[in-house]
Amino acid sequence: MSASLPDSSPRDSVRLDAWLWAARFFKTRALAKQAIETGKVEVAGQRAKPSRAVRVGDALRVVRGEDVFEIEVRGLDDVRGPAKVAQTLYAESEASRQAREQARALRAAERNGYQAPASKPDKRARRLIRALGDIDAL
Repeated sequence: MSASLPDSSPRDSVRLDAWLWAARFFKTRALAKQAIETGKVEVAGQRAKPSRAVRVGDALRVVRGEDVFEIEVRGLDDVRGPAKVAQTLYAESEASRQAREQARALRAAERNGYQAPASKPDKRARRLIRALGDIDAL
C-alpha cells in the first residue's frame, strides 16, 4: 500500500480564523478566534463563527484596534507565510483605505497637543493623582 500524500489541489474554502491568521490580520489563530467571537469580524455584513468557510470573493469587515478594514478575499491559504504573500490574499477597498488614513491623521493631530511631563511626579502630585483615581470608586 502506498502512503497517501497531502491533497495539493486548490481549495475552494478555508476556515475564517485560519485565513485571518494567514493574511496577517492577527498574530495568532487564538486572537483571530477571539475577535470573531466578539463580533469584530463580519462576513457579508453578518457575524460569523471561527469555523465559517471563507471563499474567494467574500466581503469581510475586520475591526482591529481602532482600524476598520473592508476587504474582499482574493486568495485562500491557511498557512502563515511572508507579508508579501499575505497581502495577495485580499484587496482592501479604496474607501476603507482612505477612512483608515483619515482616522490615523485625526489621532495623530489629537496627540500633538499632549506634552509628557518633564520629570516624575513629586510626593504631592502623586497624592493628587491617587485622590483623583478614587473618584471612580464612588
